[in-house]
Amino acid sequence: MTNGDGVVVGSHELVSGDAVEAYSGGGLVHRGPVVDAIPDCGLLWILDTLTGSRQLIDMSEFDVLRIPSPTVKPGIGRFLPKP
Repeated sequence: MTNGDGVVVGSHELVSGDAVEAYSGGGLVHRGPVVDAIPDCGLLWILDTLTGSRQLIDMSEFDVLRIPSPTVKPGIGRFLPKP
């Protein structure tokens, strides 16, 4: 995990489609695009590309970083970095 402009302080900073990584204890736990957010509660839902499932992220329990949004290459169906 790195410190810098990508650090998210609250779920109010995120919108649907933003790509994020959630860290706990210095290790990556979840990664994926934001599906929904509840800013008043500090919660957000992501589609976790590590597990393939939807995950609820509590901003008080994880360090969240905004990352460059991935793209899906037609016919492959997995996330690839933007060129």
